[in-house]
Amino acid sequence: MHEPRDVEELIATCREARARTLALVEDLAERDWLGPRLAIVNPTRWELGHVAWFQEKWCLRQLRGRPALRADADALYDSAAVLHDTRWDLALPERAGTLAYAEAVLAEVERALRRDGELGADARYYHLLALYHEDMHGEAFLYTRQTHALDAPSCAGPATTGGGACPGDVELPGGRVLLGARRGPGFVFDNEQWAHEVELAPFRMARACVTQAEFAAFVADDGYARDELWTPAGRAWRRAHGAAHPLHWRRTAGGGFERRRFRAWVALEPHLPVHFVNAFEAEAWCAWAGRRLPSEAEWEHAAGPARFPWGDEAPTRAHAALDLTGFEPCEVGAHAAGDSPQGVRQLLGNVWEWTASDFGPYPGFAPGPYREYSAPWFGDHRVLRGGAFATRARLLRNTWRNFYTPDRRDVLAGFRSCAR
Repeated sequence: MHEPRDVEELIATCREARARTLALVEDLAERDWLGPRLAIVNPTRWELGHVAWFQEKWCLRQLRGRPALRADADALYDSAAVLHDTRWDLALPERAGTLAYAEAVLAEVERALRRDGELGADARYYHLLALYHEDMHGEAFLYTRQTHALDAPSCAGPATTGGGACPGDVELPGGRVLLGARRGPGFVFDNEQWAHEVELAPFRMARACVTQAEFAAFVADDGYARDELWTPAGRAWRRAHGAAHPLHWRRTAGGGFERRRFRAWVALEPHLPVHFVNAFEAEAWCAWAGRRLPSEAEWEHAAGPARFPWGDEAPTRAHAALDLTGFEPCEVGAHAAGDSPQGVRQLLGNVWEWTASDFGPYPGFAPGPYREYSAPWFGDHRVLRGGAFATRARLLRNTWRNFYTPDRRDVLAGFRSCAR
């Protein structure tokens, strides 16, 4: 999606982003705004306040030298200073106070933009940084709803049907290829900077992500109990957590599986991508199937040199499952219009894809103004690519890098494989 061209378009985009954020949380019961203490998700009262605080910090305080709207804002909402486990114990405003703070910040941002009248380079950067940060947390609110077995958000569209399977591999050439964002106008995060050459051998990549049916066959073959299929780190994780199947799956009386989709239990849909699996589970499936995960360089090479796999045209509903047009992934054979020129499907949208690559800096890396965005996570996080059905389309491009620790199972992540 194109970036806002002027002040009025930026204001409208910020309003739309805030409306989407509120639509993801406003229907929650009062008790669910705090929720149980868990190591993997945030309390909603804290997270919404953090989204507003981040916008205030960068767009009002950093850019324009404004004082904080709340004297306690940093002590409550600064994610770099407030430890995750303490966020339930803070003197957080109640729901009404949290909403009022978010509304006040957005109103002050709008007034400041209108007083400016035009977008300078710094203003454009900081406002887009806050916008994309809010978009990322919107996806996290969906993770929270799934983790706590709440209903799907009312703003999500209905589940999409059809598409079926998408079997087979695509042959991709090797050689010297570019990895990373090309220099030019437009916002990119520091960890995408800048394009540099890497050497790739020719490889074969699956046309589609691994499906629930394909992963269920691995589980049925005692895949979780076979040490030889797991990396040392994967074995340690599996034993520590007693994992015997994907998160949100359970066995049925007939010996099969069903999965929890938000609050409801449903039968496995064979052609949907397996999701809510971590990198260790993905690697074990690959070992079982005689496959491997792609490197992020291979993934980006498969996506191609254009902005998106299909070219430079902005994503539409025909291209990809994005923007919560449905409340869960679609079948892996859907969205043929979004194929890469070589025929790889759904490289953008539907589910995030684990890669074999550790998250690290590109050559010459220099942190951006938001120094905590990338550098603290180099080394112990794993790269994911491609986006999910809940990801905002305006966030994504072929060079966009997501990153989580390889044990995370609460994110909308699946994987595709490559031939060994």
